[in-house]
Formats: sequence, C-alpha cells, structure tokens
Amino acid sequence: MIAISKQPCNNTVWYNARQQRDGHNITVPAFEPVAIQEEGLVGFNPLNSFFGALSRDLGIDLGTANTLVHVRGKGIVISEPSVVAIDKKTKEVKAVGAEAKAMVGKTPANIIAVRPLKDGVIADFEVVEKMLKYFISKAHDRSLGIVSPRPRVVVGVPSGVTQVEMRAARDAALNANAREAYVVEEPMAAAIGAGLPVDEPVGSMIVDIGGGTTEVAVISLGGIVINHSIRTAGDEIDEAIIQFARREYNLLIGERMAEKVKIAAGSAYPLDEEIRVVLRGRDLLTGLPKAVEISSVELREGIAGPVNAIVAEVRAALEETPPELVADIMEHGIVLAGGGALLHGLDRRIAAETKMPVHIAEDPLSCVARGAGKMVEEFENPVYRDILTSTQRTRRIRY
Repeated sequence: MIAISKQPCNNTVWYNARQQRDGHNITVPAFEPVAIQEEGLVGFNPLNSFFGALSRDLGIDLGTANTLVHVRGKGIVISEPSVVAIDKKTKEVKAVGAEAKAMVGKTPANIIAVRPLKDGVIADFEVVEKMLKYFISKAHDRSLGIVSPRPRVVVGVPSGVTQVEMRAARDAALNANAREAYVVEEPMAAAIGAGLPVDEPVGSMIVDIGGGTTEVAVISLGGIVINHSIRTAGDEIDEAIIQFARREYNLLIGERMAEKVKIAAGSAYPLDEEIRVVLRGRDLLTGLPKAVEISSVELREGIAGPVNAIVAEVRAALEETPPELVADIMEHGIVLAGGGALLHGLDRRIAAETKMPVHIAEDPLSCVARGAGKMVEEFENPVYRDILTSTQRTRRIRY
C-alpha cells in the first residue's frame, strides 16, 4: 500500500516511514501520510507527471572510464570520459568529460582532474553527483528553458557491487534531479543492448570488459543464472603497460600514453601482422625525455597478467554453467561487450581457450547504455519491469 504526502517537498526523501531532512532521520508520526515505494509499485504524483512530460527519460552507463547517456527517442547523445576537473579550494567544477580528461596531468596546483569512479563503483559521491547533473542537463540541451529537467533514469552498475554501492549510484542520480532512479546490472543491460534473447529459455553468455570491472554472466529467462565479476579490466591493462615500460626500459609514462599504446598495439593473441609503436616518457636514470619503439609482441607479454585473469574468469564461469545452458552457448557463442572487447585478438584468445565461438557485439562500447536506454524506452514491457524490480528491493522516488 502506498500513501502520498499531501505536501511534497523537493528537499525531502520519504523512505521506510522516516523523513530524511538535513542529513538526520526524523520518525514520522503514525497518522502522518508518507510515501513508501515498494517493488514494482508506482505512486501517482502530479508534480512528477508534469516534470515527466517535459523531461526525456535517460539510460546511463556510469562507467569507470567513460559515461554514456541514451536519451529516449534519440539514442546515445553523450559519450565522454568519466573525469571531472575541480578547484581544490572552492570545490567548484571547472570542466567535465572530454574537456576535463584533456587536463589530466597538466593542471596547475589549484586544480585537480579526478576520476570519481573506481573499479566500477562510486569513490567520490559529491563529484559523481555533479557529473551526473552536468550530463543530464547536457542531454536535455537546455530545451526546457528555466525549468530544471527531472527525467526517469536507469543507471548501469557492476553486478558484483554491494547494496550500499548500489544505493549510492541510485542516490547520486536522485540528487542530480532525477525524479525516479533505477539500477540495472551491467551484464544484463549489455546483453539487452547486444540484442541477445534475454527473455527466452535460451542460455546466452555475455562478457562485459569495461574500465574498472569485467563482468561474465550467463543469462536465461530474464535473469542471471551465473555471474562472475572481477575488478580486472582496462585500467589494469593500462597499469600493466606502465609497469612494463618502467621495468624493461626504465621509462616513466603516463596513463594517457599507456591507453594510447594499448589501443594502437595491445593484443591478447598473435596478430597476422605485428605492430610497432613508440613509447614517450621520462628516463628514470637521466631524468630527460626519452622515446623507445616497441613491438606488439613485447606489449602482449607485458599485459599477459590481466588478460590471463579475464580469460580465466570466463573459463571459471563456464565450469559452473548447467549443461543445458552450455549447449546453448556452444551453439550461439560467447558475446564480448565493453571497451575491452576491442583489444586486438581477445576474441580469438577466448575462443582458443574455451573451444567455443566468440563474437564481438556491434559497437561494444555502447552496449550497456543502449540496453539501459531500451529499458527506458520500453518501460512498460513486463520483462524489463521484472528485471528492474528484481535488481532493487525498494525504489526511492524523490518528490
């Protein structure tokens, strides 16, 4: 049963019969009506209906490396790095996204460029809130004029997060002016975005390799049957390249150089034609600038650690999968999603290790955002409603 307060307030969150005001919980008298949102139930609020008519619902892939925003009816309109530049003294946001990433390692003493998400979860709540508010506003392109957008939002989170981390993602969206906030597990969203038959009695395996986490999941009948999540992904590969350059060449390189080299020549399996790239950084012995040319063969050896961990996780998930679902996966193959799927030869490496066909999803970088966006666009679809309801025990609505 749901009771709605007669005097909704923009600064009030009603939850479990307690009113949260100024950071303190105040028990509401038994006779005072409160708004409690249980699984799958929706309370009517005229203010929400008004703002909902003016706002565009969003599906957001809140990633460690990149944030993508899917707007209902428009598709993906934002794909920018999850980086925020802030003033250390005033805490004022100076830049967000691509503009902030260009400042990494190049800022003056009073400005820092930070990545507020680590290993797929929120490390700095306030900065994530500001970043989300910026992206929500940008997605609406000021089309509402002076009215602040209040969209319904579905946010993708790693499947291995705790309830506290899941609630942090939901609360960040609510505090960024979302009128309703849901979370969906990234492998499920990636599978929907990749076009897999998640609601059918057919086993599908999705491997979502992001910046902070790698998600391996077997999905059938609208639910996740087997789920593995490890915090080894693109960032660890970048770090392995930095350590490789330091160990082999006494060369200190930055994160951006490591990522650039990974994209250009990183590989998990021997290439038909090996590639050579130049590493530029500072010589640790002389302190002077230095450039060295390396081959993709050397680089493959340097990143073998994290790549082996990802492949091992895929094999471990297959070992736990029921035989009927394994038969389906053998027939239809494993699907790779996320930015890590673009690592040269990773699909062939996994195919060689598992003896199964492996496919890279169409536009793997945007699979989670497209999946979350599809759930927003077909919000009344009972399959998607069940998925969203099962992900969170309760849903909090901000009035």
